[in-house]
Amino acid sequence: MKRQPKKVSRSGVAGVSLVAAVLLAACGTTAPPSKAAKAGGTGTTGNVATTPTAAACVGDDNGHAGAGHFRFNTSACENGTTSVTVFTLPLHMGIGPNGQKVYYVIMDTSDQALSDSLGINFAPKLANAKGTKAVQVVTQDANGTIHFPGTVSFGHQRVLTPGPDGFPPTQFAPPSLADASYSPLIQLPNGTVENAPQVANDSGQAAKVVLIDKVHMKVEYRATMGFYENKEVHYASFDASDMLAATLEDVTYAPNLNAAPSPGDEDMATSAREELIAFTNGPTGDNNPLAQGLSFAIESKVPFQSPRNLLHETPTLPMHADVGSTLYSPLWDVHLATWTTDAIAAGDRVQLRDVDTVVNSEVKADPNIGPGGGTVTGLNGATFGPSGIIVDCPLVSIDIP
Repeated sequence: MKRQPKKVSRSGVAGVSLVAAVLLAACGTTAPPSKAAKAGGTGTTGNVATTPTAAACVGDDNGHAGAGHFRFNTSACENGTTSVTVFTLPLHMGIGPNGQKVYYVIMDTSDQALSDSLGINFAPKLANAKGTKAVQVVTQDANGTIHFPGTVSFGHQRVLTPGPDGFPPTQFAPPSLADASYSPLIQLPNGTVENAPQVANDSGQAAKVVLIDKVHMKVEYRATMGFYENKEVHYASFDASDMLAATLEDVTYAPNLNAAPSPGDEDMATSAREELIAFTNGPTGDNNPLAQGLSFAIESKVPFQSPRNLLHETPTLPMHADVGSTLYSPLWDVHLATWTTDAIAAGDRVQLRDVDTVVNSEVKADPNIGPGGGTVTGLNGATFGPSGIIVDCPLVSIDIP
């Protein structure tokens, strides 16, 4: 049966303060300033990187009930023959500051009819971010070209040096940096909000771009794998509101995103966010099929390793009443989860694939409720809750067993 959406809001600490505190306690260092990110590539000091090659589109089972591979974003193509999934997405051109050309993709909108016409996700909660710094108010000229007040500095060197336990890293710097006006969310003149992350401009291109074709207006973009209600999903990660999160995701650092309402709130009427759980210390090892978490991803020698995060909702899927909801948003409210030392010693640490399973594991150990057999807490034993970090990761597809 389809789960009932959570209505409870849980308090948390600000993302930048939380990350800084963890790094100071564990490593004696904080994230280096943006000037430490050197121009000239999108490599990493943590993982070995190779370039995947996109192949023919994988077929899908859209329009049918039951098991199969389904695309929420029907405008996207997915390759099927390489070790790294790549999306091919329609590319759009707009005008950024100082008249430069900017190239972007549209992944979600707050308008059902527009989303249907574009073959992308309907995310009505995005409209709740209007009036905040999380949304750029754009203009359109007579040709329909979008003019953006903000943009991104691409082409920086990504730095990610594993710490003693993988996470937290000892040094990090993201591959691209937003200016003071940029957010991937834009408000059109008619009031519709689009999730329209920029992927290229005069400074270069996003680190996850595999190939950009400005003639045929297509871009190939690396995908990320995660879980939703024990099902595997693939999504595209574009931006993060925290510098460490942007480094881990290999995406643009866009702090304005954190103005979107509100940490710990998923309500349809008030929130632009949906919950994502990222384990800090899950099982590790490239040959371990149950591996999961930030330490695993940081230490991995596999290119573009996913931490296998848990998503609380997806877009709706025709013919599948038990998948997705209009509560979906691509703005993921990151909740960091940590296995307790007792759970690890007892051999209870496993790969989890469902948000509610984690929440139920944590509640037993919540000091506000009383003692119990809980196995999961928030970061470093804190009460489980929002970290104050947003990542922009629109869903593309799901595998239903």
